[in-house]
Amino acid sequence: MLPEELVKAARLDLGNVSQEAAKLIALELFREHKVSIGRAAELCGVPLELFMDFAADHEAPPLNYGLADLEQDRRTLAKLRA
Repeated sequence: MLPEELVKAARLDLGNVSQEAAKLIALELFREHKVSIGRAAELCGVPLELFMDFAADHEAPPLNYGLADLEQDRRTLAKLRA
Protein backbone atom coordinates (compact mmCIF):
# COMPACT_ATOMS: atom_id res chain seq x y z
CA MET A 1 0.00 0.00 0.00
CA LEU A 2 1.29 3.43 -0.89
CA PRO A 3 1.48 6.11 1.80
CA GLU A 4 -1.61 8.31 1.76
CA GLU A 5 0.45 11.51 1.47
CA LEU A 6 2.20 10.15 -1.62
CA VAL A 7 -1.11 9.23 -3.22
CA LYS A 8 -2.48 12.71 -2.55
CA ALA A 9 0.68 14.48 -3.74
CA ALA A 10 0.66 12.47 -6.97
CA ARG A 11 -3.07 13.16 -7.39
CA LEU A 12 -3.77 9.50 -7.97
CA ASP A 13 -7.30 8.15 -8.26
CA LEU A 14 -7.91 6.74 -4.77
CA GLY A 15 -10.30 4.16 -6.18
CA ASN A 16 -7.69 2.74 -8.54
CA VAL A 17 -4.26 3.50 -7.09
CA SER A 18 -2.49 0.45 -8.55
CA GLN A 19 -3.64 1.24 -12.10
CA GLU A 20 -2.64 4.89 -11.73
CA ALA A 21 0.76 3.88 -10.34
CA ALA A 22 1.25 1.40 -13.19
CA LYS A 23 0.58 4.16 -15.72
CA LEU A 24 3.09 6.46 -14.05
CA ILE A 25 5.74 3.73 -13.96
CA ALA A 26 5.13 2.88 -17.62
CA LEU A 27 5.31 6.57 -18.49
CA GLU A 28 8.67 6.88 -16.76
CA LEU A 29 9.98 3.83 -18.64
CA PHE A 30 8.88 5.50 -21.87
CA ARG A 31 10.48 8.82 -20.90
CA GLU A 32 13.75 7.03 -20.18
CA HIS A 33 13.58 5.36 -23.63
CA LYS A 34 13.51 1.92 -22.02
CA VAL A 35 10.27 0.95 -23.78
CA SER A 36 8.29 2.22 -26.74
CA ILE A 37 5.02 4.01 -26.18
CA GLY A 38 3.17 0.95 -27.43
CA ARG A 39 4.96 -1.29 -24.96
CA ALA A 40 4.35 1.18 -22.14
CA ALA A 41 0.63 1.08 -22.91
CA GLU A 42 0.71 -2.73 -22.91
CA LEU A 43 2.58 -2.88 -19.60
CA CYS A 44 -0.08 -0.89 -17.79
CA GLY A 45 -3.03 -2.41 -19.66
CA VAL A 46 -4.21 0.81 -21.31
CA PRO A 47 -5.20 1.22 -24.97
CA LEU A 48 -2.48 2.99 -26.94
CA GLU A 49 -4.65 6.01 -27.75
CA LEU A 50 -5.46 6.58 -24.07
CA PHE A 51 -1.84 6.15 -23.04
CA MET A 52 -0.76 8.68 -25.68
CA ASP A 53 -3.23 11.15 -24.18
CA PHE A 54 -1.94 10.32 -20.69
CA ALA A 55 1.65 10.91 -21.84
CA ALA A 56 0.73 14.25 -23.40
CA ASP A 57 -1.13 15.28 -20.25
CA HIS A 58 2.11 14.61 -18.34
CA GLU A 59 4.21 16.64 -20.79
CA ALA A 60 5.82 13.60 -22.38
CA PRO A 61 5.55 13.91 -26.16
CA PRO A 62 4.14 10.63 -27.47
CA LEU A 63 6.56 10.66 -30.40
CA ASN A 64 10.30 10.64 -29.83
CA TYR A 65 11.57 11.99 -33.12
CA GLY A 66 14.52 14.30 -32.63
CA LEU A 67 17.12 15.99 -34.76
CA ALA A 68 19.30 12.86 -34.88
CA ASP A 69 16.35 10.89 -36.27
CA LEU A 70 15.73 13.56 -38.90
CA GLU A 71 19.37 13.53 -39.97
CA GLN A 72 19.34 9.73 -40.23
CA ASP A 73 16.20 9.85 -42.35
CA ARG A 74 17.80 12.47 -44.61
CA ARG A 75 20.87 10.27 -45.11
CA THR A 76 18.68 7.27 -45.86
CA LEU A 77 16.64 9.27 -48.37
CA ALA A 78 19.81 10.53 -50.06
CA LYS A 79 21.08 6.94 -50.40
CA LEU A 80 17.77 5.81 -51.86
CA ARG A 81 17.79 8.60 -54.40
CA ALA A 82 21.39 7.88 -55.50
